[in-house]
This record gives sequence, C-alpha cells and structure tokens, in this order.
Amino acid sequence: MISTKRIAVVTGASSGIGLATVRELARRGFHVLAGVRKQQDADRLASENVEPVIVDITDEEQVAALAEHVAHDPQGRPLGALVNNAGVALNAPVEAIPLAEWRRHFDVNFFGHVALTQALLPALIEGGDGRLVNVSSIGGRVAFPTYGAYAAAKFALEGFSDALRREVGRLGVKVIVIEPGNVATPMWGKGIATMDELAASMTADQHARYDDLVAAMHKQAEAQKGGGIQPLDAAKVIAKAIEARKPRTRYLVGRDARVGAVVSGLLSDRAFDRFVARSLGLTVRLEKPVDPSTTGRPNARATVWSGEV
Repeated sequence: MISTKRIAVVTGASSGIGLATVRELARRGFHVLAGVRKQQDADRLASENVEPVIVDITDEEQVAALAEHVAHDPQGRPLGALVNNAGVALNAPVEAIPLAEWRRHFDVNFFGHVALTQALLPALIEGGDGRLVNVSSIGGRVAFPTYGAYAAAKFALEGFSDALRREVGRLGVKVIVIEPGNVATPMWGKGIATMDELAASMTADQHARYDDLVAAMHKQAEAQKGGGIQPLDAAKVIAKAIEARKPRTRYLVGRDARVGAVVSGLLSDRAFDRFVARSLGLTVRLEKPVDPSTTGRPNARATVWSGEV
C-alpha cells in the first residue's frame, strides 16, 4: 500500500513496541497519530510526521474524539492503518486474581481494541486498501501458568481478528495479527511488580498451593527482563506487514515465539504440560494404576505427587 499522505493510528505509543512502531511508520512517510494517555508523553513524542493524541482506549469519549479527529483531518488524509497495541501485563495464578482485576485487564487488552476498531473501521474502509494490525502475543497461542488473564485476553483478540478478517477482507481491509515472544519493554517489569502485589494478598491456603509456582515464574521473569527482541524488531515487522501488498494473516516475531508455536503444535496437551512443568522445575501430579479391589471400580487410577520431571 502507498504510505505517503495516509494516516496511521498507533495505540500504546508511549514506550515499547508502540513507540518503535510510531517512529518506524513516520520514517516511512505515514502521518502517525500516536495514542498516549499522559500529556507528558504527548509532549515528548511530537516530531515530524508524528502527532500525539490523548486517548485511553477504555474511555468511550476519548475513543469517539479520536474517530472525529481522523474523520475531519485538516488535510483530508485517509486512514491507512490502525495498530491496536495498547496493553498491560498481569501475572498471577487464576485463583489469586480478583474478578475486578480480570475485568480491568480485559477492558484494556481486549474490549478497548474492539471499541477503537468499531470507531475507526468506517474510515479505514473508506480510505481503501486499509490495514488493521492487532498486536497479540505468543500468549495468544500458548497459555503459560500465571499468564491466565493475559493469555485469555490475547486468545480473545486472536478470535476477534479471525472473525473480523473474514468480515472486512471483502471490503478492502486486511486484518493482521502480530505475535511477539519476549520483548525488552517496560511492560514486563510492571508485570513482575503486579505479580508480587497479588501474591502478597493471597490467602494462607493459596500460598501453600502456589508459592513454588509464583517463585518459579518470578525467577523466569527476572531472567527474561531486558532480554528478548528489541521493540524495533517488532515494529519493522508491523511496518512491513502494513506496506505489503499481500500481507500474511499472522506474523510470529522472535525465536522463542516461533519455537513455542512449533513445540506446542507438535506435542499433545498433556505432553506440553509436562514440558512446561519441567522447564520451571515444578512438581507435577501423575497418575498410576491402583488395585481395583480397593475402589470397587475396574481400571481405577490414583493421583500421587511425583518429583521433578
């Protein structure tokens, strides 16, 4: 697609993948509306081809205002691309996350993207040959322990993307999903802090059930913090997909994302469960046959604790 004299909207533009995508698209000639929540971030971002806009994607009035801004662009530039990138990290065992936190997480990581898509889709269709990019994650394919809320929202985003692609592809809009693995962004440092806060509020029974898991995930997160691909690596993939005449429907970004997708596809669910437990050094529950006479049922099995697998 032709990038000059077109608008691209990028959410979550204050840091990480969003910031890198704003700069990359601006470099390629788009007029980028960089969505941020704080005025100080907007002041910092303003530059050639970059117009910061204040938008919290969970705020209906701000989403509507952004749609009006796009529809009444003073230079009459069409909307060429929407990059739904805004997101937050939330890591804790499913049982330990308060329902209010589940709802808040889905508001940001899923429903906010739906709202902005609905608001801007008419302009994207009208502009012709548009691109709608949803930044998902390898977590949209594989759900790891303590990533239940994050993965659930990303799985929802993947399903939303598939349905939308089949609805608007015939109208000239190409829907693209980006699935990065570990990326060196501030979001994961915030995720570790959130995990610590939620772990501190767990009940005694929950501590007994999950302390080893939380410790293992914390150790893994600390080891990965600052590692992984750079945000610019993901941004270049996003920009390439937007400019491609026939973009793929999905792009895995990073070696760990590609490996995770392959391994999870090759192994059965149970085998992959054991693989994850082994990689974290966790004990797992295994089944072993027991004497049917002790239960009165044929082929009875009992569950016992194993050691590390």
